[in-house]
Amino acid sequence: MQATTPLTFSWYELMAMDVPAALRFYQNVFGWTTKDSSMPGGAYTLIEVNGQQTGGVMALSPEMLAGGARPGWLGYIAVDDVDAKAAALKAAGGTVIRPPFEIPGVIRFAIVADPHGAVFAIFKGLVADGQMASFAPGTPGAVDWRELHAGDGEAAWGFYSKLFGWSEEQAMDMGPQSIYRIWKAGGAAIGGMMTKMPQSPAPFWLFYVCVTGIDAAIERVKANGGTLILGPMEVPGGRWIANCLDPQGTIFAMVSQTK
Repeated sequence: MQATTPLTFSWYELMAMDVPAALRFYQNVFGWTTKDSSMPGGAYTLIEVNGQQTGGVMALSPEMLAGGARPGWLGYIAVDDVDAKAAALKAAGGTVIRPPFEIPGVIRFAIVADPHGAVFAIFKGLVADGQMASFAPGTPGAVDWRELHAGDGEAAWGFYSKLFGWSEEQAMDMGPQSIYRIWKAGGAAIGGMMTKMPQSPAPFWLFYVCVTGIDAAIERVKANGGTLILGPMEVPGGRWIANCLDPQGTIFAMVSQTK
């Protein structure tokens, strides 16, 4: 995996309790194809959209569970130097949960958190001439929006914009609760950021997968054992969104140009 555009989310990884069940669910909802990429000492399944690798699925180990890990999606931000960025993140008040680690010839990465505890990863691919997947906006099955539910929206924006060079496209007043800040990483807007709702137990990153028709996608979620927790809701720009839980309790989101 080699990043083509540094400092943006470029890989999405699901940590699941039951990998085969998780794969069946997301394949049925999003039409993903998968490929085994296991290595000695660890099973790993790649997620593909239109023949391009965009993420992976792995099982939570007993050691991970003992350390407090829970099922969830983890976003990876591509950087030029993992060690230097991890050090800069720590100096800016973030936490390095897993120090830089290398799978020889494949990837160097670190698991980190922002100052309020939202977890993500930073990485650099080591595959010679490898390319990260690149999708046109609105591609069904691809992640089309990245949204931080932050401990403090303003403080989080200062942290991420300085660390990764993100710029603001628009700040939308959501009333007393928060400002919804739309951000970009060198091109078109690709994500949003706001202070989390009080009922959210902790800050987190939420990833939106593009679908064709939000109502039909919601029905697929329900038919395969998932749960709708918010939506369908029309958002500025005429798109429709829904937030859901998969059968193992992992939150994810969907976005569509049509209802």
